Parts: sequence; structure tokens; C-alpha cells
Amino acid sequence: MARSIERYLRMMPKTSGLRCSENFWYPAADVYKARGGWVVKVELAGVEPDELEVEITGDTLRVGGVRRDEAVSETISYHQLEITYSRFEKTIRFPCPVEGALVERRYKDGLLVLYLRSPEECD
Repeated sequence: MARSIERYLRMMPKTSGLRCSENFWYPAADVYKARGGWVVKVELAGVEPDELEVEITGDTLRVGGVRRDEAVSETISYHQLEITYSRFEKTIRFPCPVEGALVERRYKDGLLVLYLRSPEECD
């Protein structure tokens, strides 16, 4: 049975956003330049808002946290696993410093939207 499970796991498609050696997954993000700053959208389905960390240092934004699997218990056996439940991190570098920007945050339906309002303009 162990061999059939190993064979099954090898046949599963690789998740492009996951680096198994680091135990992190890397969510997709969109970044837009807007008048007065930036808009960043991060796809975080299944992440609780209180599990989110947002940090800005210099020209770098880091969004991190954890997605937990609430349905797992000792009485459940799995048939198919494709969703990654673990710590995640998304790091975005901007072409100019964003440290000190006013950050407005909206989280709805698994989509985190950050508005970075900065008096500094950059291209």
C-alpha cells in the first residue's frame, strides 16, 4: 500500500507556487501602479484574516501567514490532496522605496487588497 501511495503522489501535478524544501507556498499576486501609490492583490483563499502578516521594509513588501486545514482529523483518510496547507510568503520588490507608505487593507473572499499610498512618486 505504501508504494501505491508514493506512486499516486508522484503522479499528482506539481504546484508551481510551492517549494517543498522550504515548507512554504507562494500565493499569486497582481501589482498595479496607481496615482499616489500602488495596489497589490494577493490570492489567499482559505486564510483567516488574523493569520496575515504585512511588513514593508525599504522597497520590499512581505505578506506572510498560514493556511490551516480545519477539516483534518484522525478519523479522516484522504482520497486527493492538491491544496497546500502551511506557512506562506509573498515578497514583492518595488522600483522605489515604499517604507512609510500609508497602507489600506481590504480582505474579502480570499483576496487581500493592499493600497500603498506614498507621497514619493517613482516609475
